[in-house]
Amino acid sequence: MRAVDIIAKKRDGGTLTAKELDWFIQSYTRGDLPDYQAAAWLMAVYLRGMSHDETVALTLSMAHSGDTLDLGDVAPVVADKHSTGGVGDKTTLVVAPLVAATGLPVGKMSGRGLGFSGGTLDKLEAIAGYRVDLSTEEFLAQLRDHGIVVSGQSADLAPADGKLYALRDVTATVSSLPLIAGSIMSKKIAAGAHAIVLDVKVGRGAFMKTEADARALAEIMVEIGQSVGQHVTAVLSDMSQPLGNAVGNALEVREAIDVLHGGGPADFVAHCLAVGEQMLVIGGQVPNTEEARQTLQATLDSGRAWAKFREWIGAQGGDLGLVDDPDRLPRARLIKAVTAPRSGYVAGIDAMEIGLMAVLLGAGRAKKGEPIDAAVGIVLAAKVGDAVEQGAPLFTLHANDETKLAEAERRLLAAFAWQDQPVEPPPHFHGIVS
Repeated sequence: MRAVDIIAKKRDGGTLTAKELDWFIQSYTRGDLPDYQAAAWLMAVYLRGMSHDETVALTLSMAHSGDTLDLGDVAPVVADKHSTGGVGDKTTLVVAPLVAATGLPVGKMSGRGLGFSGGTLDKLEAIAGYRVDLSTEEFLAQLRDHGIVVSGQSADLAPADGKLYALRDVTATVSSLPLIAGSIMSKKIAAGAHAIVLDVKVGRGAFMKTEADARALAEIMVEIGQSVGQHVTAVLSDMSQPLGNAVGNALEVREAIDVLHGGGPADFVAHCLAVGEQMLVIGGQVPNTEEARQTLQATLDSGRAWAKFREWIGAQGGDLGLVDDPDRLPRARLIKAVTAPRSGYVAGIDAMEIGLMAVLLGAGRAKKGEPIDAAVGIVLAAKVGDAVEQGAPLFTLHANDETKLAEAERRLLAAFAWQDQPVEPPPHFHGIVS
């Protein structure tokens, strides 16, 4: 086989066979194909799409490009959750310790930011010393000893996705349904969790802009997981505006810590509880979501979730002094509160523009392998449906560059839509696929 023939076939709208896909994926993973050919293939897939069978074949090839874990030796049931990416989505930082504190182990392999969407590993690395590069043996040991682990992909687990993930981020091929499904589910299959909740975002600040596209992505991921014996449920959650108030790595860690202490934005708290409910139900811990909600709320109120967070962060090398005193987390040199230019009701917030401005400030990557600034970002003071008086706080910018701060301020003011009459906030969830 030749890579150029496979690229051309997909470019021209052809359907690739499982054999062709496997040859291409394994060749690229071994280093036999250069980035520029993989990038051309990614763009062909982005433009032409993939059939259902192609997407399943791609996912299985990526999953088996390295080792796969059997977590049954660690615990009878291990849970996981995964978001398709959104603005201000720091859910793992709360849900993982919250669920683990109820007694259901959580083992998660996470990724870095893609495009305007933040990455869990980038957020966790705002905590000095936190290790995201655990070996397979360390991953299993942490899960066995602490009941919770969140790490990056080790070199021997789904290595194809590790390489393609970084390349998609810098080739404008992130928001492709088959590529998203393959990336997420190859990691889930390789990592070996038994019960998985997929948080599929829909809206302006998500890769899936419509509910129909989000549902299609959820359905194929659920089907892939069930085909290999995993219990998978997907929640379709709104991303027409950022989740919570904070967007930016250290800022989001601070917000997650606030939630674990009983505070935090109401929408973010509700989201974490809803995702956690599904994890407990499909993990067999409780029979229904009502009991799950009671269990999670009691775990949060008692402080057990916070204690599990500290245990987890400390076990992976994180500086507990920083989480105990979040004011010691990275802080930007320039902090500017921006006020509302008019009175009225917030009718809309362009979540994508919020995410793009976070990247502009340095919270995300414009080039493959580029470092990020953990301190910068945006904190919203108003959300859709809120009544705001002229001159009242609208958002706060955290920056380390005056020129970037000025541009972000100008563009973020334009990202807010206003009206004089009351506005109904968007629904938090659009459905469940199971």
